[in-house]
Amino acid sequence: MSEVFIMRVFIIILIISGIKSRIQAQTKAMYPKVTAYFSITHPIGNWNKEGMKYNFENNYTIIFPVGLNLMKSERFGFSFELSPAIRSDSDGTKVTSVLFHPGVLFRFDRGFGMVGRLAFESNGRFGFTPVLNKVIIKKTTHNYWLAAPFPVRFGNNQPASVGVGMQFGIGF
Repeated sequence: MSEVFIMRVFIIILIISGIKSRIQAQTKAMYPKVTAYFSITHPIGNWNKEGMKYNFENNYTIIFPVGLNLMKSERFGFSFELSPAIRSDSDGTKVTSVLFHPGVLFRFDRGFGMVGRLAFESNGRFGFTPVLNKVIIKKTTHNYWLAAPFPVRFGNNQPASVGVGMQFGIGF
C-alpha cells in the first residue's frame, strides 16, 4: 500500500512539474527568433577629401532598407538587409545601387541598440556602417524606431567617404 501511494505521489509531482515548465516556457520569449523590418533612410550628407556634399544640393537620394534579424537572445542577433537606393536629379529618377548589408546587432536597455554592418554595394563600393538606433514606440506585435547610420565607403576609383543619415522604420 505504501509503495502504491509513493508511486502516485511521484507521478503527480512529475505531472505538476511538467505543467509548470510549459507555463514558464510560454511566458518567456523563445530563442532563436526571427524578426523583420522595413524602413526609409534619408542620407543627410557625405564627406570625402573633396569636401562635404549634402543630399539636397543637386539631387535627392532615398533608400528603402528591408531586413531580417535572427535573434540569438534578447540582446544579440544577426541581421541581413537589402537596401535599394533611388536617386532623383535633373536627368530623371533611377535605382543607383542595391546594398547588401549583413551585420550583428546588440540591444541595450530602454530601447537603445547598435548594429555593426558590412557593406557591399552593386555600384562597386564597399565598407562598413555603424548604426545607432532607438525604439520610440513599442507595441505587442510591432515597434517603430529611429536610427542614425554612419556609412564608411571605399572603392570604385572614388575617394573614401563617411556619411550620416536618418532612418525611420517599423519592426515586426
